[in-house]
Amino acid sequence: MNQTLMTSDASPEGRSMRWRVYAGIGVVVVLALAAGVWLLGRAHAAPATSGKDSVVPPLITVIIPSRGEVNASVSLTGLISARNDMPIGNEGDADRIAEVLVEPGDHVRQGQVLAKLNPITAQSQVDNMQASLEQERANAVMAKGEWERAQQGGSDLFSKEENERRRMSAATAEAKVKAAEAQVADARNRLAHTIIRAPTDGIVLTRTAEVGQIAVPGSTVLFRLARDGQIEMRGQVAEQDVSHLKIGQEAQVRLDGVARSFKGTVWQIGAIIDSTTRQGTVRIALPASDQDLRPGAFARAEIRSVAAWGSSCRRPRY
Repeated sequence: MNQTLMTSDASPEGRSMRWRVYAGIGVVVVLALAAGVWLLGRAHAAPATSGKDSVVPPLITVIIPSRGEVNASVSLTGLISARNDMPIGNEGDADRIAEVLVEPGDHVRQGQVLAKLNPITAQSQVDNMQASLEQERANAVMAKGEWERAQQGGSDLFSKEENERRRMSAATAEAKVKAAEAQVADARNRLAHTIIRAPTDGIVLTRTAEVGQIAVPGSTVLFRLARDGQIEMRGQVAEQDVSHLKIGQEAQVRLDGVARSFKGTVWQIGAIIDSTTRQGTVRIALPASDQDLRPGAFARAEIRSVAAWGSSCRRPRY
């Protein structure tokens, strides 16, 4: 039987039938592929025509270069300090402190008493000078009276030499009175300096004065005062950033341990660049009444600046 089949496949009729079977299978495969491609095309084309689920074509962006002002910022670090730190000491004679009336953080007015020195020595000097003045005034009155009597008597009552002597005595006595008055004024000035007063309105930053301490003029700083309570931040910025800063620019200042930021204003930009660090100094004015701004605290600031840089304008097209 197997011999019969092999004989039939080897015949021309068998080969022809076999090719027709292969051709039919190929046609079916081609038609199946064509149908699959057609169905897949419809599946992709359907969303493009179905309302809200339609496919958005890719966005084309055209960039047109231009030049204009771009907002930038300059960052810096520094310390909080008094804008005008005024040292206050004893301007009179060296003496012992008898009373201290203010503490650090106190707001004081011009002329307010900060401390008092022992006034005994200065008061005794005033008393002595006042007594000397009274004595000189009495001598001047006497000398002036003698001179006036010599004038009224004429040349027949007193000699020319006596008249001249009395005139000189009256003039000398008057000069001694003026000298004594100057000494009294100086003694009273020394007595006034035993009371140490605030030279201006401000906030007491530090106090080294203690009761019993000897206050030596010119060497002992008893208080440090922030004039008018003005506080600022002093920081350093890089050389290339200095040209971007202007007086009046706003700054946001932050302190370690304080969650909120403080609004400041640039009020001074250093006139020189340090030759070693290549940095310039910037001073930022801050609110004077804020208790969180304590001189000596470390601070960070960001200054808003405006610089001309290359920029671009984008125009979307579909």
